[in-house]
Amino acid sequence: MSRVLIPLADGCEELEAVTLIDLLRRAGVEVVTAGLSDGAVTASRGTKLVPDTTLDEAMGETFDMVVLPGGLPGADHLDADPRIHELLRSQVDQDRAVAAICAAPKVLASSRLLDGRRATCYPGCINAEDYGEVVFTGSPVEVDGPVITSRGPGTALDFALTLIETLKGSEVRAEVEAALLRPQAAEAVT
Repeated sequence: MSRVLIPLADGCEELEAVTLIDLLRRAGVEVVTAGLSDGAVTASRGTKLVPDTTLDEAMGETFDMVVLPGGLPGADHLDADPRIHELLRSQVDQDRAVAAICAAPKVLASSRLLDGRRATCYPGCINAEDYGEVVFTGSPVEVDGPVITSRGPGTALDFALTLIETLKGSEVRAEVEAALLRPQAAEAVT
């Protein structure tokens, strides 16, 4: 079974976090959410999220993918935590995937994991001049090797479905998408 770690920081974008958790679990992926510290996380709109574990406890485990939800100041909290950078670099060094949406690609950029890659993010969250080795595309979702990025809350479904396809294949993605009754997927089923 594929395993995914989703670190949750105060100020994360709840629509992104919950969409990722929900769709990955629908696809049969084991999702572990980890708070940067003990206790509930207060998301950007005040929603309380209760992580499965703490980041310290999750650090010794192996995950097929680490996914960072965006939102501010959540992405800033992730970016300020050296454990997150260590975890992300370790994932890529071991040929495992990392993914980030909205403002969270800034964490990948700070870790220099976007250098020489195509990426996308929420407009204005990364100063492209500071990262001249990154090609920012503006696409809803961008996949470049083991690094997957996405634009924002409106692309969360497409991002989660891309993660499912990466982990479980196109058939599982199609099954999950059809059950959501998205117009293009629902038409293909009927």
